[in-house]
Amino acid sequence: MKGYWLILGEDVKDPDAQKRYGELWAPIAAKYDAKVRVLDTHAVLKETRTTTRVVIVEFPSYEQARACYADSAYQEAAKFALQASKRELLVLQGELS
Repeated sequence: MKGYWLILGEDVKDPDAQKRYGELWAPIAAKYDAKVRVLDTHAVLKETRTTTRVVIVEFPSYEQARACYADSAYQEAAKFALQASKRELLVLQGELS
């Protein structure tokens, strides 16, 4: 079964940190065969206080999604993501249709 990261984020406050995160993320994504899925840009967030961005990252398996998050290279990259903006990240298992 596939694995996913669901990332709920606020507006980016530090574009330089976000850029650095993207640079570090690229080889990590390749290592884990992760694909960022773009959602309908006209979606309306309901019942939220601060979320302005929603990102889904798809992995071939739930195990890979968990391993990627635990990877020391990702943990280093995540410091820049968290510097760029506040966010919540959930690791999920399932199939999207």
